[in-house]
Amino acid sequence: MNRKIKLIWDFKGSVSLQTAKHHCIHLKEYAMIEKLNFHEIDSIEISDMHSIAFITVDEIDMKTFRDALKPHRGELG
Repeated sequence: MNRKIKLIWDFKGSVSLQTAKHHCIHLKEYAMIEKLNFHEIDSIEISDMHSIAFITVDEIDMKTFRDALKPHRGELG
């Protein structure tokens, strides 16, 4: 069974949630243009000043996304 990896981008500041939501748009566009599979793309507000955008992909596709999109960090999804 293939593990899922969550690639994460952190955004800080008073508009972090809006920035994270906007970043999700670009993640979806990239995946569609490149015809890459993913499980989920979403944003989460961690606090008033910290939000994240993330994409969950199969481990086999992780390097393709990572090398092109330069996430801040990753974790098992």
